[in-house]
Amino acid sequence: MTTMSHRKQNTRLPPEVNRVLYVRNLPFNITSEEMYDIFGKYGAIRQVRIGCSKDTKGTAFVVYEDIYDAKNAVDHLSGFNVANRYLIVLYYQHTKMSKKFDQKKNEEEVAKLQEKYGVSTKDK
Repeated sequence: MTTMSHRKQNTRLPPEVNRVLYVRNLPFNITSEEMYDIFGKYGAIRQVRIGCSKDTKGTAFVVYEDIYDAKNAVDHLSGFNVANRYLIVLYYQHTKMSKKFDQKKNEEEVAKLQEKYGVSTKDK
């Protein structure tokens, strides 16, 4: 307990650091158990979500119980080799992710409108 309180007293974390990690470049066949084995070495994990749709394959979200464990995992696992793939481990940032999905939604809406009104961008 003393090491934990000592650690929190002396460390000031950057504002982007949080308990939720976004992991990219995962092997498509990785299991939840393997994710718990890899990320569990750095602290207690609350949840692991692995992408299973066509757009989200190879990505996952890992939620730690403690923010310091999440920081430790990012520091040690960014660039870690899993099945000949180097992991990209980032802090989840809601604003960046929502912009990405908003752009995709807008592109889909434009495509529907183009189809509805018979407009094609391929002629240009």
